[in-house]
Amino acid sequence: MLLMNRREQAKLERDLAEATKKRSQWRDIARRLRRNKLGMAGLIIVVILLFVVIFANFITPYQENDQNLKIKFTLPNQEHIMGTDQHGRDLFARLLYGGRVSLMVSLTAVMISGSIGIFLGSVGGYFGGTIDLAITRFLDILMAIPSMLLAVTIAATLGGGAVNTALAISISSTPSTMRIIRSTTLAIKGNEFVEAARACGSKHMRTLFKHILPNTIAPLIVNLTLHIGGNIMAISGLSFIGLGVEPPTPEWGSILNAGRPYIRDFWPIIVFPAIFIALTVFGFNLLGDGLRDALDPRLKN
Repeated sequence: MLLMNRREQAKLERDLAEATKKRSQWRDIARRLRRNKLGMAGLIIVVILLFVVIFANFITPYQENDQNLKIKFTLPNQEHIMGTDQHGRDLFARLLYGGRVSLMVSLTAVMISGSIGIFLGSVGGYFGGTIDLAITRFLDILMAIPSMLLAVTIAATLGGGAVNTALAISISSTPSTMRIIRSTTLAIKGNEFVEAARACGSKHMRTLFKHILPNTIAPLIVNLTLHIGGNIMAISGLSFIGLGVEPPTPEWGSILNAGRPYIRDFWPIIVFPAIFIALTVFGFNLLGDGLRDALDPRLKN
């Protein structure tokens, strides 16, 4: 009985030590991120963007599809701070509500590509052999095609819409995520703690998901954060050529496409959507770079 109590106490102490270590690691990461001025600037941009997009209905009194032809092509003023479009719709409201669509499609694409990339990369890197060869050769074929061209092909095949756009973007961005997870898995699976887990009878899937994948979180977070900004550009590009989100649903690329005929006569319909896209991509790229530096164990000092 005394021996069991000592074992339970020792196990509890080990669990507490491990939990304390994890908390201190995340505190250290947060501290390094706070010291990175560019990373914090990106975080501020992203937080402000998410705030105005999520609470758009409280920020602007207009809806995204409210039309008033009497005030079409109105320049920015106190009532319409970014003017109105060719149908008399408030541009600021359309950009805020369009940001919801752009970010939702981008995040959906990131989750799909991340899930597929994590599964294929970890399985290929861990098991190796024929499985790894088949997966990498298939992804080599995808990587041989420019990602935007591949996204255009898939979008043209599936048709427009938010769901199909997310699928097209996710498939084209899966190979890069898979490559990162595969290389990280290959580097980790030869470590002593993995060999110790196998020696203790840990099965392959338990070893993979409990001991290897948790150690791939750092490069995965950086990769997916950078992908959000890239996806925004790709989604806007697809919508701009008519293969993405279909009107009248507001989306930054589709707003640009709708304003293309009026670019010489009415500058707000082009300038303000471009500013939103540029700031979003810039913010996520800065945040991704800051996270990369904060999560790099070589930069602890």
